[in-house]
Amino acid sequence: MGDDRERLTALPGGKEAAARALVSLSDEALLAIIATPEGDLALAELYDRYGKIAYGLAYRVLRDSALAEDAVQEAFITVWRTAGTYIRERGKPRTWLLTLVHRRAVDLVRREERRRVAEPGEEPTPTTPAAEEEATLRDRRRAVQGALRQLPADQREALELAYYCGLTQTELAEQLGVPLGTVKSRMFAGLRRLGDLLREAGLEAEPEL
Repeated sequence: MGDDRERLTALPGGKEAAARALVSLSDEALLAIIATPEGDLALAELYDRYGKIAYGLAYRVLRDSALAEDAVQEAFITVWRTAGTYIRERGKPRTWLLTLVHRRAVDLVRREERRRVAEPGEEPTPTTPAAEEEATLRDRRRAVQGALRQLPADQREALELAYYCGLTQTELAEQLGVPLGTVKSRMFAGLRRLGDLLREAGLEAEPEL
């Protein structure tokens, strides 16, 4: 990874040549470069690759273009700040990035809900049933995410992209660059194993990521 950065900075033609060279690098190599002081061009390349799908994901959650743009921007800022903490074994960079976008979009939904509930100058009145429901959903989500981490990486990626991005199996095949039959096989095997893991954890209902 370090060799990639050194070759880029030595290219004749300055930033334009470096930006062109980044196109051929893997997502993992881009993250390694983003984690360095010279990471601005690598971040821009990562945005070129996934900015559109990230925005689509955020908009599906928020239904507001301005808030969706905020969610995407803040997710990419998080990538900029934490690229050095990325662990390859936990998932591909694309999945990690889209997970950040989804989490930020959900955070913004909750913030807007609190804003609508609270009157100016007043604290919102807590409702115990709602708080309990939120705690239950949070525990379920944590259990599902724990189960997902136990799946093979290819199955986990297919399920996470289908959920977070709302992609059809055909769209997944295009995004992942694999045959449609492979996507179907990964999703079927992943869902079956996920169901087994959740039943072992005492969760029978449909999982919520």
